[in-house]
Amino acid sequence: MTALPRLHVEVVETSSLGDRSYLATDGHRAVVIDPQRDVDRVLAAAGRAGARIALVLETHVHNDYVSGGLELARLTGAEYGIAAADEAPFAHRPLRDGDLLEVTDRLRVRAVATPGHTFHHLSYVLEDAGEPVGVFTGGSLLYGTTGRTDLLGEQHSVELARHQHRSARKLADLLPAGAQIWPTHGFGSFCSATQASGDSSTIGEQRAANPALSLAEQDFVETTLAGLDAYPAYYAHMGARNIAGPAPLDLRAPAEATPGELAERLRRGEWVVDLRSRKAYVESHLAGTVSLGLDGPMATWLGWMIEWGSPITLVGESGEQIADAQRELVRIGIDQPAAAATGQPAQLATDTAQLVSTPTATFAELAAALGGDPGGLPSADVVLDVRTNNEWRDSHVDGAVHIPLYELARRVDEVPAGSVWVHCGSGYRATAAASLLESAGRTAVVIDDAFAAARSSGVVLTS
Repeated sequence: MTALPRLHVEVVETSSLGDRSYLATDGHRAVVIDPQRDVDRVLAAAGRAGARIALVLETHVHNDYVSGGLELARLTGAEYGIAAADEAPFAHRPLRDGDLLEVTDRLRVRAVATPGHTFHHLSYVLEDAGEPVGVFTGGSLLYGTTGRTDLLGEQHSVELARHQHRSARKLADLLPAGAQIWPTHGFGSFCSATQASGDSSTIGEQRAANPALSLAEQDFVETTLAGLDAYPAYYAHMGARNIAGPAPLDLRAPAEATPGELAERLRRGEWVVDLRSRKAYVESHLAGTVSLGLDGPMATWLGWMIEWGSPITLVGESGEQIADAQRELVRIGIDQPAAAATGQPAQLATDTAQLVSTPTATFAELAAALGGDPGGLPSADVVLDVRTNNEWRDSHVDGAVHIPLYELARRVDEVPAGSVWVHCGSGYRATAAASLLESAGRTAVVIDDAFAAARSSGVVLTS
């Protein structure tokens, strides 16, 4: 007898948010788990597989992105399954622990209650002709970690951490060692309790490597909660939007802003975001623009820093950059930029006085400047660290001032007087911070260098 081909699971990566969606198919029908809002990528994956999407599933009500599940179900006619306890107001299949969803004779999915990341979280065991081959774990069991347990409020974090420990063990006991794990979070997402490790894993590998499966419950709870850091402010808006039912996607091009209109928006202090790389930005940019290049997690940092609902104008080198930025932003619910402009800074300026550049340095140059030799750069009166709290606690430049990037816009007056040398872990956040400092009338130097090189460059670190 000829063996049947194995079920195929395709990963739909959203690296800018640190998340994954999945399409599982037997070549005829498909199941989609945790789709991002731009569902055209999922439809394309199903088309390549020659499969019709019959079922769309959510592991939980997401806090870090707007789900595309409802729209995908509408477009395809697929059944839409979410936890019954979430009591969503739109048409859906309410799912409970143990429910079996038979898509075809071969392709079956079994719901498993795995509270922890949220109270009603479900994981989905993928079965091939009745045999478990893997599990879609959402924000439960991740690669070397678990989903964070404080997103529903600190008052629930201990209880949810206990649930998370039990849920991870429930999955490990339920599934064979060779079963694959397909998490939604853990690839840079702030929904992960700690940074995940690796790109793939099995239940057996996690039994040996995951703290949820090696630590006693109380030790796991204490370790998990002690390691949690701040998460993006825009998360506050995602859960409510997802449970209400997101509106259909709108990627129509925004209104085009003339140079005069750009100048007026900048004069009013609006968010005008330069999407080019930080290398291009420091060389020349319009004064008052904020550097958040598309080569980094632009949407995460913008959504974290802005006052929600503020008008946003996008500035890029091409229409393609604007379109890419729109796609990133709609994933977190920023649906329609106020305007956009394309071209080089010199083409978008109404006056050459609008064109400015930002000096850059390495950590070796910082060491020299702190020793009294700035080498033609502004003096290092202030060293500003804009990394996260956990990064700062781990190690930081002796004598530095710490204000995380996501707090800088409202705390810029706390930066001591003088020229500011600003750094992060690599240069991306430092460039964004320098742009905010410049807009506040400060002189800034971007340390465009890896923090890992600081000590060997002669910079004194402390922790």
